Amino acid sequence: MDVNAKVRDPREHINEEPRNDLGDLMTGFFGMTGFMTVVFFGMVIVKFIFSE
Repeated sequence: MDVNAKVRDPREHINEEPRNDLGDLMTGFFGMTGFMTVVFFGMVIVKFIFSE
């Protein structure tokens, strides 16, 4: 069985882009935490407006 597979050494990192994984993680975590905080206080304000 003849297979024409192009095998490359994974250590070459041909298409690897420089990334800051910790920065991406912190940005996502604190961004989502900030968004949920805004949503929480928004819902608290809505609750007090509509409660009688």
